[in-house]
Amino acid sequence: MLNAGAGSTVTKRIQPLLTSHEWDEIRLDVDGGVSPDVVGSITDLARLFPAASFDAIWCSHVMEHLYAHEVHPTFVQFRQVLKPDGFALIMSPDLEAVAQHMLTRGLGAIAYVSPAGPIRPLDMIYGHSGAIEQGRYHMAHKTGFSTERMGNLLLSAGFPTVSVRSGNFEICALALMPEARDERIRPQLEACGFDFQETVTADS
Repeated sequence: MLNAGAGSTVTKRIQPLLTSHEWDEIRLDVDGGVSPDVVGSITDLARLFPAASFDAIWCSHVMEHLYAHEVHPTFVQFRQVLKPDGFALIMSPDLEAVAQHMLTRGLGAIAYVSPAGPIRPLDMIYGHSGAIEQGRYHMAHKTGFSTERMGNLLLSAGFPTVSVRSGNFEICALALMPEARDERIRPQLEACGFDFQETVTADS
């Protein structure tokens, strides 16, 4: 599994997968200071890895750090480095939920508390203020997603089957490669707390 944009935190949400003998984690990050296995940008996957290198890609709250025009070609590269039966699991802030919270509670109202501290709409829209203040300017957000935009971008990148859900200010998308076995993948993800109920295909 490629952990695309691994950062410095332990990937607790997918630990049931990573503790299985079936999976090995390769950590990629643009910041060499977090000691990734590979230093590089997710916008450059095709250069960093051979085609069909990975069974899965885990990309948690990374895509929003790209410029809008970089998202589609990056998703295309996700597809290129995945095996024909692989999948990508992608998380990002849900800007529609953030906007609703901001309208009812205010821009500075705490939405939830993360390991990095309290998170406010300002952080979810523009990037975590504390990290940016420390000089980690790559943590700034340059684009954003709704469930519809995320799903459409993955479909347009060539993934034939995409499932998207929203909850707790977060979009979570599952993009399946053409030969992916849905009945094998979904139970593994459900063990990590990911339950996808609605699916969109390129033909729908």
